[in-house]
Amino acid sequence: MLTEIQVRENLKQVLVPGVLRSLIQLNLVRSIDIADDKLEIALASAALNSSAQVWLKDKVLEVAHGLPGVREAKVEFTETKPKEVNRIGHVVAVMSGKGGVGKSLVASLMAVAMAREGKDVGVLDADITGPSIPKMFGISSHPGGSENGLLPVLSKAGIEIMSINLLLPQEDDAVIWRGPLIGKAITQFWEEVLWGKLDYLIVDLPPGTADAPLTVMQSLPLAGVVIVFTPQALTAMVVKKAVKMAQTMKTPILGVVENMSYLLLPDTGKKLELFGESKGEEMAKAAAAPFLGSFPIDPELANLCDRGEIERYNSDAFSAFARALAETMAALD
Repeated sequence: MLTEIQVRENLKQVLVPGVLRSLIQLNLVRSIDIADDKLEIALASAALNSSAQVWLKDKVLEVAHGLPGVREAKVEFTETKPKEVNRIGHVVAVMSGKGGVGKSLVASLMAVAMAREGKDVGVLDADITGPSIPKMFGISSHPGGSENGLLPVLSKAGIEIMSINLLLPQEDDAVIWRGPLIGKAITQFWEEVLWGKLDYLIVDLPPGTADAPLTVMQSLPLAGVVIVFTPQALTAMVVKKAVKMAQTMKTPILGVVENMSYLLLPDTGKKLELFGESKGEEMAKAAAAPFLGSFPIDPELANLCDRGEIERYNSDAFSAFARALAETMAALD
């Protein structure tokens, strides 16, 4: 006898147009009813335009009629908002006390590391006025969707991406908004994007401790934050403000990451600490959180980001960071 598990297994082959994740991955299957030789499937309409719904209905009917014992099949769509469909295991924000420390870089590398572990990962680019996530992943296509919501854009490795830059006519157009509009945009990216089922959603926050980070900490169910800094004494001082903000908002600090920690000289292999001695342990102590690792100034990484190929990056520093991150994320489950 046909079971719901069998039906769901077969529906994994039906990919949603515009995002190329399956109906099951996007959690769009609302119900499956099996009665004798009749099969009825209800799908969520969240962020799907009419043409996508027609295409999906035909594909699902094709799959249904190919199942053993099914003589009659029916597929219907129910009005559903993305936030009713989304099932996200853990939301992790990446923040810094000031700009220019490589926060977006670390957020992207976190997503890459977890995707390589076989996790379903998305990145919400909440740095509305300085979005750089799409550039690093080589994404320029506009997201699809409907009046009810947006579909994220998939990276080459299958990471879901949503950024204001993907909605602008030109990627270098400026977003000149006041705080309330920025906060609203972040909330919309959380509630009106069809993320579906994700193990982790990484939120790249704008620098500082103003409206946008506050919106995220108050509106999103954060599992915690990762704080990024560089070795300069000035940066370390400012980062402590971010630590205090997280503590004030009672948001767990999952770890700290030092970027631009050193330059590895190619001829000798010597580490040149351009910005002073590492402050990793000092910042970890201030945050009462693990030190997840440090990244050097790496010309190869810079070139990959410029070419939109960050997902190809490998290094000893990245491997060590990925291991530490995996242990930290595993503790959330």
